[in-house]
Amino acid sequence: MAPSVILLFIWMIVPLAMTLWFSVRRYNLLDPSSTSFAGFDNYTFLLTDPTLLHALQNTIVLVVGVLAATIIFGVACAMALDAPFPGRGIARLLCIAPFFVMPTVSALIWKNLLMHPVNGLFSWMLKSVGLPAIDWFSDYPLISVGIIVAWQWIPFATLILLTSLQSLDREQVEAARMDGARGWTLFTNITLPHLYRSMTIVVMIETIFLLSVFAEILVTTSGGPGEATTTLPFLIYKTALLDYDVGGASAGGVVAIVLANIVAFFLVRTIAHNLER
Repeated sequence: MAPSVILLFIWMIVPLAMTLWFSVRRYNLLDPSSTSFAGFDNYTFLLTDPTLLHALQNTIVLVVGVLAATIIFGVACAMALDAPFPGRGIARLLCIAPFFVMPTVSALIWKNLLMHPVNGLFSWMLKSVGLPAIDWFSDYPLISVGIIVAWQWIPFATLILLTSLQSLDREQVEAARMDGARGWTLFTNITLPHLYRSMTIVVMIETIFLLSVFAEILVTTSGGPGEATTTLPFLIYKTALLDYDVGGASAGGVVAIVLANIVAFFLVRTIAHNLER
């Protein structure tokens, strides 16, 4: 295993070392030949910038909102696709298909075909019933981005939860039905406890990826209006490539790494605890 471990270690440590190095340097892309040691000035400026707090709030709201939507709709879709009905195989394929659409493509589809305030499908539906059209990315920017990201990740949750649901002991379900359990009672006492471990795995995997959502924001809102959809990854991008401040962006990258590892630590502990139960 040594060659693979060494290769992965180099793959990880080189970008991390460069990020740490640039985070303590004054390095502006407009004048790359003029650099100097900045110490912790980049960190001080970043941590005292109110934009960072706003970006962290947007990141948390986006991640929590998408997680809630994917779990709720993922469970509903998994239960619907687990029931026998004609064309179930095609329905499963269509339900899982959005997960394989590239983020940039899905963002363009939602922005121009569905949520466009003039020519979008949603606007046409609202106008058809006499209601005013909604400018989604101006009036509800963060919610709009969350809808797009949730649409991409609901199929993943559905796939994991459907696989877990298929391993549910059918004899246990039939015994519960013979005892009079139906509907909500059967779901809360039999189905939901069986899905709990799978749900924690979905939360862990999705959280890791949702912390780095970027393409959907760049394509639809570019972090706006104002800072309404500026998340931590987009703030790092903006600092590096729009403000040309590589040192400040590297400091933001270090903060993002620390936060991601803290979240991953607690998630892994939670899943390990659930697997031992």
